[in-house]
Amino acid sequence: MSVLHAAETRNASSIFREINAEDEEQQPAEIESLCMNCYQNGVTRLLLTKVPFFKEIIISSFSCDACSWSNTEIQSAGRIQEQGVRYTLSVRSKQDVNREVVKTDYATTRIPELDFEIPACTQKGALSTIEGILERTIVGLEQEQPLRRAEDESVANKIDEFITKLKSLKEGDTHFTFILDDPSGNSFVENPLAPQKDEALAVTHYKRTPEQDTLLGLESTVLQEDSKERPEAGAEELRDEVLQFHTNCPECNAPAATNMKLVQIPHFKEVIIMATNCDACGHRTNEVKSGGAIEPRGTKITLNITDPSDLARDVLKSETCGVIIPELEFELGMGALGGKFTTLEGLLKDVKDLVVDKNPFTLGDSSTSDRKTKLQEFGKKIDGILEGQLKAHLILDDPAGNSYLQNVYAPEQDPEMTIESYERTFEQNEDLGLNDMKTEGYDQNEC
Repeated sequence: MSVLHAAETRNASSIFREINAEDEEQQPAEIESLCMNCYQNGVTRLLLTKVPFFKEIIISSFSCDACSWSNTEIQSAGRIQEQGVRYTLSVRSKQDVNREVVKTDYATTRIPELDFEIPACTQKGALSTIEGILERTIVGLEQEQPLRRAEDESVANKIDEFITKLKSLKEGDTHFTFILDDPSGNSFVENPLAPQKDEALAVTHYKRTPEQDTLLGLESTVLQEDSKERPEAGAEELRDEVLQFHTNCPECNAPAATNMKLVQIPHFKEVIIMATNCDACGHRTNEVKSGGAIEPRGTKITLNITDPSDLARDVLKSETCGVIIPELEFELGMGALGGKFTTLEGLLKDVKDLVVDKNPFTLGDSSTSDRKTKLQEFGKKIDGILEGQLKAHLILDDPAGNSYLQNVYAPEQDPEMTIESYERTFEQNEDLGLNDMKTEGYDQNEC
């Protein structure tokens, strides 16, 4: 009842508060609830808070004084991301086993070497480590072993062998592959080398299937109804019109409106710009989608930043574009930061914000002095580029060919910028979903 009361008395922007040990108002709500171990009454404590990257979360902790049983869970209270995410980690040492993991309810965990899988919605969300996830699995299997041994000795023996293998993985004695696949896009695996690229960790963003949308409770009926109410408009009319549709603020979840408009970028192509402005909390965001198809070849744009005026160049970074700064040994994969239409200065500030200021593994108990110092040095180098004190190259690598960097000498060639077209690799086509597309010789009877 206290949670409902809190929701009614606070506005939407203050329900989820930043984690702060000095915030006296940030106290957990306590609810008397039934203990499922001894069936006596215990206490559940709920804390509504914000964690960078993981957005809003609900932390629940149950404890029973009668039997001393306790349980802790976290649930995401933020919005579902536009794309799913898959983390593939090659575990080679004890340090890899100690990597921190944010795992939501919808995430599937797999270890191919053991043909092992924890399906979605079978475990509650957790902020843990790979070792903690394995330990949780081991404990769950060992609890039922006495019953299995009484019913079927051979099955219990096989489970014992499997538990032994899991313990070997937990100790870091065996190399294995850890896969975390979350269609909601809200799970994370730590990169201890940040801001540098981690060769052992592959991050893939993908478009959800209809089945995954159903699992997440997402439907497109609202958009379909909106489209039925609107008469068909020609392309010329859409270019001059700002379309608006209703959504929720990604920060405070209050009702907000998203504006969408077709824009023609000079010397490039047509794009769709979407902007959301929340009147409740003041949060503002913008996103860019390509208005055209995937290009036949990928594009790599390299700019030598030699003057502060270069920071004012317009940048269109599509959701499939990666960002590389060789001087900083920094590489940002496709899908990160989403699509953006901004300036070079704005893009660099977004990179610093993503890697340094809002990195969940550099905050609170998750942080270490070495990691924090390393990322602070990276932030200072970004500031050096922004202040014109450090020369650097910026590379936009877009396999879809839908990214753009302003040529201030247009229509003449820019002496500080090179644009390369290249053939995509099989892996890049796989990430874009092109390998499964059949566009030639298609026979409807094959269906």
